[in-house]
Amino acid sequence: MHQATMTIGGRAVAGAGTFEVRNPSTGQVIGTAPNGSSADLDAAVAAAHAAFQSWSQKSDAELAEACVAVTNKINAHAEELAVLLTQEQGKPLNGMGSRFEVGGAGAWSGYTAGLSLPMRVLQDNEQGRIELHRKPLGVVGSITPWNYPVLIAVWHVLPALRTGNTVVIKPSPFTPLATLRMVELLNEVLPPGVINSVSCDDKTSNLGAQMSAHPVIRKIVFTGSTGTGKRVMASAAETLKRLTLELGGNDAGIVLPDADPKAIAEGLFWGGFINNGQTCAAMKRLYVHDSIHDDVCEHLVAYARNVKMGDGMDETSMLGPMQNRPQFDIVSRLVADAKKKGEVLIGGEPGDGLFFPATIIAGLKNGDSLVDTEQFGPALPVIRYSDVNEAVRAANDSHNGLGGSVWSSDIDHAKRIALRMETGSVWINKHGAIQPNAPFGGVKLSGVGSEFTEDGMKEYTDGQVIFS
Repeated sequence: MHQATMTIGGRAVAGAGTFEVRNPSTGQVIGTAPNGSSADLDAAVAAAHAAFQSWSQKSDAELAEACVAVTNKINAHAEELAVLLTQEQGKPLNGMGSRFEVGGAGAWSGYTAGLSLPMRVLQDNEQGRIELHRKPLGVVGSITPWNYPVLIAVWHVLPALRTGNTVVIKPSPFTPLATLRMVELLNEVLPPGVINSVSCDDKTSNLGAQMSAHPVIRKIVFTGSTGTGKRVMASAAETLKRLTLELGGNDAGIVLPDADPKAIAEGLFWGGFINNGQTCAAMKRLYVHDSIHDDVCEHLVAYARNVKMGDGMDETSMLGPMQNRPQFDIVSRLVADAKKKGEVLIGGEPGDGLFFPATIIAGLKNGDSLVDTEQFGPALPVIRYSDVNEAVRAANDSHNGLGGSVWSSDIDHAKRIALRMETGSVWINKHGAIQPNAPFGGVKLSGVGSEFTEDGMKEYTDGQVIFS
């Protein structure tokens, strides 16, 4: 059994108590994590603040070199992290599961290491010289979710380190083990206090709320639900913290009448069911033109029948269980309601434990709960439409605006439709293909700020203009 520790100031800290972490495939306890206290958080922030004094003075080349060392450390321990991730999160080792996630973490880390925010000369003439410098903020607080614990931790941490900030990270109590282990590993190549970790059960202790109000933390980067994001923003207001919030999505896919149903079936399936639909930018609603609706449903269901669901440690599994009981119950309620209004094409009944089969339900419309609510699980509603303008209006009829997709044989037409979608990202003939070389963020209630590339790195800095 894995017994995790927090890392504060470069040292392992056990905490006064622990909480259990269970494998969602089996329900068995696979490890324990520290139930950290306010004192632990204060110690972690103090360590990060002290380390910032020297870390922030490193040259751009030195910070890049350190991030390369971080990348190499992640890659060297990729299999260890992937196994731990599967055991606590449930996703399979293979396919787009844990090895895919940890590999992505290494790739993102390496890409971020190569980015830079050099000084910009805005003016240099007889009137004088004006320079724009980017300066690190200080201590960054990272609060990560349970769906992609390792990858999202890297999304939060690497731009902070690369720009000269120090970090305190708190993982979800559902999936703390791989993140705590990764921070432990990174402390082997980083100075003490540059990255620190705290954990808690979010019941007897809620360090996330304390982080967003902490007077020394200069920025919070949070990935999670819109409701929690609003609370983070409210509690950060007193200290005017910088914020990057990647929040909920209810992404719509629009299949145009010229699409090839058989050719797009695989992409549609994984657009909606990657990580069992437990992905912010997964496709949560699918609008299909009346002329090909039945063919799309037929090929989508045929593909779904051949995707094996099982224990994540089984090398042949392509989908695992849902991660936790609260989210399982939400999906169960939404599917039960949808069954009264639509036609179940596949799935529809909860399985054993936390296993919920891939479910596709046709005959629904906007206003039905499975369409209007982000299900964050393996249940995809298919909505029939006859006019593309109607489909665009329905897709935009949401408080969320994270991602969307258009499926068509005519790329130029698809792009014109994409530009009408009220989302931060739109994909053509695929969905959710996030890349480190493209900015990512939501509009409306799906978030504040941008991640990845130089755009995302700037959000970890203050601008300073020097006139001479």
